[in-house]
Amino acid sequence: MTAYQALVLSLPARNSTVRMRLWRALKDNGCGVLRDGVYLLPAGSARAPALAEMESDIRAEGGFAMTVDMNLKSGAQAEQVRKLFDRSADYGDLVEKINAAKAALPRLGLRRGQTLVQRLRRSFEKLAESDFFPGPAKAQAEDALASLETKAEELYSGGEPRASKKRVRRLDPAKFQNRTWATRSSPWVDRLASAWLIKRFIDSKAKFAWIERPRDCPRNAVGFDFERAEFTHSGNRVTFEVLLASFGLDHDPALVAIGAAVHFLDIGGIPVADARGLETVLRGARERSRADDELLSEAMRIFDFFYSAYEKERPNPT
Repeated sequence: MTAYQALVLSLPARNSTVRMRLWRALKDNGCGVLRDGVYLLPAGSARAPALAEMESDIRAEGGFAMTVDMNLKSGAQAEQVRKLFDRSADYGDLVEKINAAKAALPRLGLRRGQTLVQRLRRSFEKLAESDFFPGPAKAQAEDALASLETKAEELYSGGEPRASKKRVRRLDPAKFQNRTWATRSSPWVDRLASAWLIKRFIDSKAKFAWIERPRDCPRNAVGFDFERAEFTHSGNRVTFEVLLASFGLDHDPALVAIGAAVHFLDIGGIPVADARGLETVLRGARERSRADDELLSEAMRIFDFFYSAYEKERPNPT
């Protein structure tokens, strides 16, 4: 069970300069706020010595401060305290900035574009330094940043060959027309979203086969979202995101927004405001459907609605 160090403090009432300096130090070091005046860091972390430094500064300014060891008594307490260090929302804000930067790169030019990418890389590294319990959200942000850096290299490298950092290959949609696409039966969020993406943006005449086991995949069918399928999870990407990248669709902000919701519902990570709403509507469609084809038909309309809403939110180019 993780042990913590706690800084217990009380500041002079009228010293706003000290308050601001302390607030910045607490934020920069990633302190968890147990309650007003009680701030935590995991014992043994590289940032923990900062609490003693803050204690000394507060005392020098006439305030009260004490650094104490805190040992939790139960797993429930540990879980509650660990939530104080959840960086998922911070990673979500960063990914929004990364996606906006990715869309803006073509019109920024070399100098401004590279400066923006470097600034976002520093922001990620600073956030990661105070992420004491990294999880899927960090991996998701790192993947988005790598995609941004790859695009910047493509735009600004002057056509020089370079080693690919991607595990996903760019494919020609013309080679995937009029195909049968096979996936596991009883499809849920990732498979339904992927089937919608295939039908709407990759192969408009696609047919779908719902299989029980990977070995049941029909010959010459394109498999997706099952073990060893042609398209399935890769690294931190869910199948929907792999399809986006494979067919060059990951520059469409509306599709990326849907991908973020699908990612969160399928494997967790950065929370997405619309994700639970999407899940609820799809659950309703599943309750009303008697077969997989019928469920997909309902899901097609649902994803159409989400896509239309996100596309309308896209800012007009200036």
